[in-house]
Amino acid sequence: MTTQTLFLIQSGYAHTDQVLDQLEQIHSINDHIVLTGDAVLFAHDVRLQSKQNLYVLENDAEILSESLPSQIKLISYDQFANLVLDFTRCMSLK
Repeated sequence: MTTQTLFLIQSGYAHTDQVLDQLEQIHSINDHIVLTGDAVLFAHDVRLQSKQNLYVLENDAEILSESLPSQIKLISYDQFANLVLDFTRCMSLK
């Protein structure tokens, strides 16, 4: 059985590029990713286009000037809490 990981991308804008490079090295196909804060500004980044199970909090999406890509799911705080509870392994990348 594969252990799925929930990645919380919580980096500031200046560090998100480096965090996405790190994510490329450790991400597996069944992992889930939540972009929060300034990291949401990278929602259209090419490194995320092929990722499945990708989420953005509704409140954080408000900083975007354009709509989210179709592969990104918009979730509420309640949905986020439920998502976190589904995982035994969670990594915060800042």
